[in-house]
Amino acid sequence: MELHGSTALVTGSNRGIGHAFATELLRRGAKVYATARRPELVDIPGVEVLRLDTLDQSTVDAAAAAARDVDVLVNNAAFTAGGNLVDGDMDAIRAVMDSNYYGTLAVVRAFAPVLARNGGGAILNVLSVAAWATVDGNSAYAAAKSAQWGLTNAIRVELAGQGTQVSALVPGMTATEPMKAFAAEFAPDLPAGAMNEPADLVNLALDGLEAGELEILDRYGVQAKNLLAGPPRAFDLSGLTA
Repeated sequence: MELHGSTALVTGSNRGIGHAFATELLRRGAKVYATARRPELVDIPGVEVLRLDTLDQSTVDAAAAAARDVDVLVNNAAFTAGGNLVDGDMDAIRAVMDSNYYGTLAVVRAFAPVLARNGGGAILNVLSVAAWATVDGNSAYAAAKSAQWGLTNAIRVELAGQGTQVSALVPGMTATEPMKAFAAEFAPDLPAGAMNEPADLVNLALDGLEAGELEILDRYGVQAKNLLAGPPRAFDLSGLTA
């Protein structure tokens, strides 16, 4: 997938990893639609801003109608704070599952015909190592990311016939505001440098997308994928190193 000269749409572009994706895609020579539930919070010069709430079908459909030239779709927007499954708040659990699974699916369904008309293009879904090793304290998020991983593998098969590359970014902890707050509560002794910087992660992701990688893994992603060959285990925050 050649990013220079492409047209990309990024969900959740107002902060964190989504902001970094929109900024770096623009730097690499792509036209960028930067979307958010609150588009007034997107502050990236040179992008075209659209409102897109992945859980509001009307905004998803409107974005697909407006961005007819998209050939790269980055599904980044998702809630992260679901809590634990057994004793957590059911509304929070539903929200994290809805945004990661059904929200991603809604955007894929709306943009798959757009990508097909534009030659196939590529989809990049932003996952997490939590898909492969659950996280005590936020097991709802881990379950939602597991579901999103299954979704990613399924749409890869379904969209192969139209020539759409479907890739997954599977990183460990990244220094976004929600993740820093989670680490402060559950891993207060986390060493400096243990979390990815968003810009570094995005460069890894876009290099992998251009290289045609189907799963793009950081160092923690590699470790978590290897764990799948053994018995299930939780993600060990104490094992993170700089």
